[in-house]
Amino acid sequence: MTDLPNRDARPAGMVKADFVTGLVLVALGIATVVASLEMPTFEELSVNPYTVPGLVPGALGAVILVLGAALFARAARAGGWRVFAGVTGRASPADPGTRNLALAVVLCLAYAAGLIGRVPFWLATFVFVAAFVVLFEWRLAASRSARIRRLIFAVLFGAVISAVVTLVFQQIFLVRLP
Repeated sequence: MTDLPNRDARPAGMVKADFVTGLVLVALGIATVVASLEMPTFEELSVNPYTVPGLVPGALGAVILVLGAALFARAARAGGWRVFAGVTGRASPADPGTRNLALAVVLCLAYAAGLIGRVPFWLATFVFVAAFVVLFEWRLAASRSARIRRLIFAVLFGAVISAVVTLVFQQIFLVRLP
């Protein structure tokens, strides 16, 4: 039995990251469940309760909440709470992971708060996906031709994803998009 690896023997940095990630996932799960409960139920139309728009987001939010709580509890038992005790150093803005996280957050906020509701949904989704791919792939290309290929891929990928997401929500889930 002593030959088995200890599942809780993780680096301190991972334990702290799991702790914070668990907190974020719990908050996201709660926000998703609350938002899904505020969605229309169409009771006045005698709609089947299994077809209301908030059912799938609510279920997904509940799953995120439960799994986030499990991650948080596991990290807390392993000492992840020390992240708030000043034991850890700060992430450097020069760190690629920190820059990528910041870029992803900015892009998501620009999509959710800047594009959705101001331009058609399909266009907002196209711009978001294409920009995301370009910004994360651009610096990985070694030559001008590789950058052009990545740009073409980003535009095509953005168009396909935008079309598929729009059609699925409008035609299958019957959701009116902003």
